[in-house]
Amino acid sequence: MNSKELIFQAAAKLFREKGYAATSMRELATQVGLEASSLYNHIKSKEEILQEICLRNAGKFTAGMKIIQDISNLNALQKLESIIRLHVVIASEDISSVTVFNDEWKHLKEPVLSNFLKQRKQYEQSVKVILQEGIEQELLKKVDIEVALFSFLTSLRWIHYKFAKGRISSERLTENLKTILIFGLANS
Repeated sequence: MNSKELIFQAAAKLFREKGYAATSMRELATQVGLEASSLYNHIKSKEEILQEICLRNAGKFTAGMKIIQDISNLNALQKLESIIRLHVVIASEDISSVTVFNDEWKHLKEPVLSNFLKQRKQYEQSVKVILQEGIEQELLKKVDIEVALFSFLTSLRWIHYKFAKGRISSERLTENLKTILIFGLANS
């Protein structure tokens, strides 16, 4: 792993533990065994690190959603299950960066903030379309689509905390979420 990647990993861990605003470049340099001045040979700023972490994760979710959308033989319930699995896999692979992505994005500055929010809105719209398809196919109950959308996504945004505590396997978490989120909405 190159120095820049080590810096991103260490920063994600510090941002997760202390928060973006409370983490100093000096602390980060110490964490990776560099002098603070040497750190800037690898990165421009703390803001660049936050941008990279947030946009990388947004890219992972966007790419995963595109794969789910491109599988034409999945019905809405199967697509929702795939979205749950996507969130669990991404959260389990890199707890620190997913925590930063979920909790620290508000520190992004323009124009990156607008780009980030646009990607987030597109992702939400993709989930909304799948929920609407499920309602139209009578696979899901007729509920307010906005309530369903934000209940579903909010229920997926906390899962990185569960992995950080090591209390549940990804398979068990996926099955529990599927049972609660999908079958709770399923039209019986």
